[in-house]
Amino acid sequence: MDAELYTQLDTASVPEARPACSLGGTVYARLRDALLNGEFGARESLAELRLAARFGVSRTPVREALARLHTDGLIEREDGGFFATVPNLAQLKDFYELRVTLELRGVARAIEDSSVRHDPAVLTAELERWYAMRERPPAPDPRFVVQDERFHAELSRASGNPALTEALVTVSERIRRVRMYDFLTRDRVQTTITEHIEIMELVRDGRLDEGYRALHAHVGDSMAVVMERAQRAMTQMALHAGRI
Repeated sequence: MDAELYTQLDTASVPEARPACSLGGTVYARLRDALLNGEFGARESLAELRLAARFGVSRTPVREALARLHTDGLIEREDGGFFATVPNLAQLKDFYELRVTLELRGVARAIEDSSVRHDPAVLTAELERWYAMRERPPAPDPRFVVQDERFHAELSRASGNPALTEALVTVSERIRRVRMYDFLTRDRVQTTITEHIEIMELVRDGRLDEGYRALHAHVGDSMAVVMERAQRAMTQMALHAGRI
């Protein structure tokens, strides 16, 4: 089950970054996925020759892909080379605050406007996935973050505002390299599964005020707690650099 579970986000349910309509675009998409999934260590150089060999292309499409990823903010240039961008604590705080705002807005808009209804089909389908995980909890793995992101993307998508969902997915991707190391213990994975089911059942049942409070607690009621968790995750990332 774990091998099947730990895959990319379902691209049918979240916005894609950009279409890969050229060789450079294809390399960009594949390298972007590799970066977001932590396949490169924090200080691992993204050398053109090595990447060209990895993707079976010349250096030109690799150079094009690196330029686009640099513009996206996913890689940074240092000492004449490119490296994966790792947000510092100040940036993480900003991203987390934005994430909390986007997450809660999806539920808040339904509380404020009775005509806004969460799509029951989306909620039911996602709940079924988490019920299955509750029955057979996956092993702790950094890649569990992809499942976590999918839950939050689907909860947002069910609220009916595609712009909110797109913004949430973008923010989640920017902090994935750090957040993925928050899922290295069995207790953490099981707690996440339990809380996800509770939140989505409350929203599904129309208990929106309770769902809002549960979601707020889940994504970080206290910024101090969030930042402590982020610091721990960054330490784990440094310890596991290059081992994924």
